[in-house]
Amino acid sequence: MSENKKTATPLSALGEFGLIDKLTKPFKISNPSTVKGVGDDAAIIKSEGKDILVTTDLLAEGIHFDLVYTPLQHLGYKAVVVNLSDIYAMGGTPRQITVSLAVSSKFSVEALEQLYDGIRRACERYDVDLIGGDTTSSLTGLVISITAVGQIDSGAAVMRNGAKVGDLVCVSGDLGGAYAGLQILKREREVYMVNPTSQPDLTKYDYVIGRQLKPEARRDVINRMKETGLTPTAMIDISDGLSSELLHICKQSGCGVKIYESKLPVDEQTETVANELHMDSTLIAMNGGEDYELLFTIPAEQVEIAGNMPEISIIGQITNEPGVYTLMGRVAGSTRISAQGWESGF
Repeated sequence: MSENKKTATPLSALGEFGLIDKLTKPFKISNPSTVKGVGDDAAIIKSEGKDILVTTDLLAEGIHFDLVYTPLQHLGYKAVVVNLSDIYAMGGTPRQITVSLAVSSKFSVEALEQLYDGIRRACERYDVDLIGGDTTSSLTGLVISITAVGQIDSGAAVMRNGAKVGDLVCVSGDLGGAYAGLQILKREREVYMVNPTSQPDLTKYDYVIGRQLKPEARRDVINRMKETGLTPTAMIDISDGLSSELLHICKQSGCGVKIYESKLPVDEQTETVANELHMDSTLIAMNGGEDYELLFTIPAEQVEIAGNMPEISIIGQITNEPGVYTLMGRVAGSTRISAQGWESGF
């Protein structure tokens, strides 16, 4: 009998995205109002001339955040922003959120008020409404689940599968800052564990630490696209690292990509941290997660529009070689791009 027993598959064998694919593949769309289900930044539901965008994100203590160096107010703000970023990555406008918590007895009412103060500040900044949620107990710490609801004109959502051969690859802002900030925070945490009375001076790392603890969704870039007529063919937000997000777009669009290392936007402070920690700033830019910048493709004929937008960098081009993802070196040579970004601990 035992010989016929199936061997259990560890979660690590599939990884986050492989697990999602396996679990959701049997589910079929049965409602005409469901335009897009699992597989993009947000689901799409049709509603009287508008498409409704729905996305959910989960943050778990010890996996996604460490309360030793993450203020609860910042955590609440960030938990909202990471969801709104998914709505903007579809070209939509977020309208409402729900917030659900699993919380242990170590947290006081005052602590949760700090968390919700951060949530409120994010809602006010991005003009979204808190419309509900749930709270339950936890034996292992704090878990935050937020669902964001947004809308967009029917049929106008920008998905990951629209990239065309010859399209230019663009990214907003700069890359790797959040990862650099995380490394500084982790380093100082180790110092604190050895010497709790230490008072680190983090002022020279203010930018990268801010990128980690209090990111912003790129509503401004979406608004600029609308103002200038820039029309992305595919888009995704950078939560798991540029390399991972590039592969999402390429695989779903059935194409290849060529990225130029010299074009990657990296902030001076990120470069400084990379040098201090003896890390390669290109690796940080390609694989560091949680920047929440927008990665998107545009038709080549819109190069002038994009070139006049200082918040956007053109970093490469879509090719007609599916499965071939190449990083061209600053001087010579090339490297195959692989998904080395963050996965959720599986």
